[in-house]
Amino acid sequence: MDMSEFLSPTKFIDSDAPAVAEFASKAAGGPGSDTDRVLRLYRAVRDGIVYDPYVDMSDPANYRASDVLRTGRTFCIGKAALLAACARAIGVPARVGYADVKNHLTSKKLYDRIKTDVFIWHSYSDLHLDGRWVKATPAFDLALCERVGLKPLDFDGKNDSLFHPYDRDGRRHMEYLRDRGPFADVPFETIQADFQVNYPSLMSAKGLKGDFRNEAVAEPTPN
Repeated sequence: MDMSEFLSPTKFIDSDAPAVAEFASKAAGGPGSDTDRVLRLYRAVRDGIVYDPYVDMSDPANYRASDVLRTGRTFCIGKAALLAACARAIGVPARVGYADVKNHLTSKKLYDRIKTDVFIWHSYSDLHLDGRWVKATPAFDLALCERVGLKPLDFDGKNDSLFHPYDRDGRRHMEYLRDRGPFADVPFETIQADFQVNYPSLMSAKGLKGDFRNEAVAEPTPN
């Protein structure tokens, strides 16, 4: 497979942005194997960028790696794009993938707005390590996980790390419904069209007021 497509900068995975290149170089931590360096990048993106689904999901900045790094907060799609961009910046082929999931980590405010616990286009990074593609999901940061009683999602560079099936108390947290596959860049227009159909009230609001970290709960939402 020609990996050039997965090493080149794109509109949203802008690995050539100076801030992304600098962040990736520092976070990767110098010497070590590609896997060692990517694991350090994973933790830096997972815990250094606040997971925030209250951001304006119609704003392209919340999907673009360099803008996510600048603001320090976004939801899963932007965080996966940033991790992919950082991997490309250090010479590791990377792409972004998506799945539809049933997610029990939400807030009353978010649930009341979208009236569902099914989240379409949930994103992960797909990284080429040791000759194979492995999936990593840097969405939920350590501080959020501690707040709601989840064990942070680990990634070992060898096995796919997609979602938390259960929280620390054994309650079901996330279910995988549909795999949408990998992409060389964030399919922004397609995602926007689907969000407008599935979450019209959320999209028209252009972001919610509040602090998701303090309002989040990790338990089944009402039916």
